[in-house]
Amino acid sequence: MKLELYYKAECPFCQKVLNYMMDNCQIKDVQLVDIKEGNNNEDLIKRGGKDQVPCLFIDGKALYESDDIIKYFKENF
Repeated sequence: MKLELYYKAECPFCQKVLNYMMDNCQIKDVQLVDIKEGNNNEDLIKRGGKDQVPCLFIDGKALYESDDIIKYFKENF
């Protein structure tokens, strides 16, 4: 399973997800992608259809909303 989390450091919803991951998950299992680096923001829009973070790609399928992402981690890790 490939997990990629698109985030922006100053986003409070992203920080909520990142903090949950650090406290409860194996963060090494998730590729972190900062949308402020390179073309990552364009990639996020192209892949997920939205300019919204946090966004967790699970095997290429986008999951938005911090609470939904945390729920996914609670159920799967």
